[in-house]
Amino acid sequence: MSTPPFTVTAMDHIVLRVRDLEAVLHFYGQVLGLQPERLEAFRRGEAPFPSLRVSADTVIDLLPVSAPPAEAADLDHFCLVLATEDVAGLVAYLRAHGVPVEEGPVPRWGARGMGTSVYCRDPENRRLELRTYPG
Repeated sequence: MSTPPFTVTAMDHIVLRVRDLEAVLHFYGQVLGLQPERLEAFRRGEAPFPSLRVSADTVIDLLPVSAPPAEAADLDHFCLVLATEDVAGLVAYLRAHGVPVEEGPVPRWGARGMGTSVYCRDPENRRLELRTYPG
């Protein structure tokens, strides 16, 4: 196997196909605290979809669709890293916002080593892992 002439350095974006844009915007924006981008331009018809900022380098694009997307046919889950070590507080916060915790808190290995994960679902049934790392 040859070495590629490039290096992958980060994830740029994830595209979610969404039926109920407002419910998804509320979950990721209001419950998880991600900031919307291009939302007003989208609403004016000037952008094909809005995005939510995860970090300086990563966004989640929300692609509205009229037909229901296939139920997670090619996506088991995706993981967002949270800056907190208060996992009990995270679980209580999710439940207070009507978000059932599917699994966790459980220890899991990830891109930064061992962390603690909580699994839930977004309003359109996509599985989401919320991960915290010590320190």
